[in-house]
Amino acid sequence: MKRKLSQVLVGCSVLTLVGVVTAVLPSAESEPKVGPTELALEAISKMDVQPLDWPQWGGSPARNNTPAGKNIPTKWDVAEGENIKWSADLGSQTYGNAVVANGKVYVGTNNGAGHVKRYPARVDLGCLLCFDEQTGEFLWQHSSEKLPTGRVHDWPLQGICCAPYADGERLWYVSSRGEVVCLDTAGFKDGKNNGPYTEEPNENKDEADVIWKFNMMDDLQVSQHNMCSCSVTCAGDVLLVNTSNGLDESHINLPSPDAPSFIALDRNTGKVIWTDKSPGTNILHGQWSSPTYAVLGGQPQALFAGGDGWIYSFDPKGDGQGNSKMLWKFDCNPKTSEWKLGGRGTRNNIIATPVVYDGLVYVAVGQDPEHEEGLGHLWCIDPTKRGDVSEELAVDAKGEPIPHQRIQAVNEANGEKTTPNPNSAAVWHYSQFDWDGDGEIADFMEEMHRSCGTVAIKNDILFIADFSGLFHCLDAKTGKVHWTYDMLSPAWGSPLIVEGRVYIGDEDGDISIFPLTTDPEEAFHEVDGELLPKLGVINMEESVYSTPIVANNVLFISNKSKLYAISPKD
Repeated sequence: MKRKLSQVLVGCSVLTLVGVVTAVLPSAESEPKVGPTELALEAISKMDVQPLDWPQWGGSPARNNTPAGKNIPTKWDVAEGENIKWSADLGSQTYGNAVVANGKVYVGTNNGAGHVKRYPARVDLGCLLCFDEQTGEFLWQHSSEKLPTGRVHDWPLQGICCAPYADGERLWYVSSRGEVVCLDTAGFKDGKNNGPYTEEPNENKDEADVIWKFNMMDDLQVSQHNMCSCSVTCAGDVLLVNTSNGLDESHINLPSPDAPSFIALDRNTGKVIWTDKSPGTNILHGQWSSPTYAVLGGQPQALFAGGDGWIYSFDPKGDGQGNSKMLWKFDCNPKTSEWKLGGRGTRNNIIATPVVYDGLVYVAVGQDPEHEEGLGHLWCIDPTKRGDVSEELAVDAKGEPIPHQRIQAVNEANGEKTTPNPNSAAVWHYSQFDWDGDGEIADFMEEMHRSCGTVAIKNDILFIADFSGLFHCLDAKTGKVHWTYDMLSPAWGSPLIVEGRVYIGDEDGDISIFPLTTDPEEAFHEVDGELLPKLGVINMEESVYSTPIVANNVLFISNKSKLYAISPKD
């Protein structure tokens, strides 16, 4: 199916581009004095990893996927092997994002490849796989057997859907069994069973060596919905974790309302530092977002996106008494939006990871992809304010504040209403854009839809893909829409920005590659009547659910069943 010229939309003044009335927008402002790539490299330099590694989801705790890279290919062929350094078999479904540290590549998947003899491919597991960075040789696997409670807690074939955090000889991640696990990156290949945990069923060279593990279901009474998925990060030695506490199979009952949603652990011991259950009984479905960490306005902040559609900021040290210390919270849904089962409503939770860029916080709302399409929202937030910093407040008919309500924060039929929040931290909000200036939002392309994706930002240019397959380019400081492109396929993952280019994958297996630009004449060209990304579209033969990354000048992309290391051959 070809993209019509109208399937690339841009904003407001007039220019004819290959026969379409589009917009000419000024170039984005210059990069801040210290750009996101430099900040990520600085953060990585403080870890016990190589300088150009990408050792966690987003590379650094700020979560902005903008690595350094040179000679990153814009052409490759997975069938013919062009520019394919190596490939490795993953499971049958792969949602976890690759990370690279100290000569090893780690990917979360299921057991479709059957790498470990005692677990043939027919045995369903959650698997964290470790490969040699240079050759793609399989090194070891951490295996999570399915929970006996079944799909309510551990959905079949989904495997490990998160990314680990690797530093030095240790790695931390959240398993599909609701365990926070610390592993020895050498596995048992060093001939040692490192503790304090030494209860592994064997010490085979191709299996993982567990240092410690913390079971959130047993120790905190967490009840995860369908899966536990959080790509952890660290603030020093403080390990930040979203517990995935959620509803049961009825999609109505919350089995563990007093279980925490956000926790901080000592990464060396697994000891709990603090817990927080802020979303409380307002959890809409599940909680599958990942935390972010940054020093903002001079204050260290741990950012968590809750299953109630709010984003929360905490002091990563807690209050010193085992409790959290909240700094601010922000409702990412309009107060009048309503939650309905199966995605039929307009209220959303948050699956994306917050991103920090130039002192601001960015996050989009979304739902379980099985809930299909719906209106979304993308926010830019000032993190220096305190308290409830939502754009609006909810009040009753008398104008008195009312507590947040799960299904609908403001029900106008009951006389409830919204009022502007004088303490709002909203810098800008993107949901709809009247691109043709007709005063109506009637076109599919005029909306930001629900998104699982995380933004990537560089040179003040923001990119995000939504689950309806639209790829949006905005001004990061103002929210102005530069252009929107229809990929004609849902996007589960997030963009990669490297070497002046932007890469994004979709469910059809296409990787679209754009120049890093706000100018549509530079971003697109016409090929046989179809408007395409200027730098091409490359098919990976299977769906791409994860996010491309670059480490040590190699591009890593996972499709459903294979991991590819992409680099010009020597």
